Amino acid sequence: MGPVLTFIASYWWLIFPLSAVAGPWLRRYNRRLERRRQYRLEMARARSATRVEEQRVTRVNAQQLRNALRTHDEIDDRWWSYEINLATIISYPMLVDVREPLTRAFHQAKGRADMLRPPTGAVVEDPRAFVEYRDAVIEYAAAFDVAEREARRRKQADFSPIERESLERARRLVMIAADEAATPAERQTAYRKARTELDGLIEIPLAGAQELERTIARELDP
Repeated sequence: MGPVLTFIASYWWLIFPLSAVAGPWLRRYNRRLERRRQYRLEMARARSATRVEEQRVTRVNAQQLRNALRTHDEIDDRWWSYEINLATIISYPMLVDVREPLTRAFHQAKGRADMLRPPTGAVVEDPRAFVEYRDAVIEYAAAFDVAEREARRRKQADFSPIERESLERARRLVMIAADEAATPAERQTAYRKARTELDGLIEIPLAGAQELERTIARELDP
């Protein structure tokens, strides 16, 4: 019989006191193991839920980004319809008078939204960047609505009767300049006279002036 077996045979009775001492320790150890196992399971469930939530938020943000871009385009189109239509701008000159606080606020909001707009096809991964752009578009839309309503309410009321007569002559001349039924010479003459009438009254949008000048130039070239 080996030494170990001899010891066990001689001191077998130690099993009972040792069990009494070791039992509580083993139970505590098993409870710790069970708590760790439960913790790992909870963490795994939490990570899984987080991934699902991130995917959901990504989808929501993608849709919200599309909505913000669409709103941005719609306001741009509304402004563009004024910018290239000089006759309409002459009727509502406040929209190009940056001395007006509402007009200045609109153009500043447009500039900020344009600056923050993500490139076409880009994925906005930073939530803060998305929120900043979305809020800029909301501000742009609100600023344009306010400026447009006020411009349509006031029309040419800020001008003297003589100035309003000049504006009306300029509006009629611009319509002749834009009329494709008129001869190129008539259109060019009307446009030059309109610019003279508007000189010192309003600053016509560059885009509208350039577009009208290009159409007249194309007809004059042949």
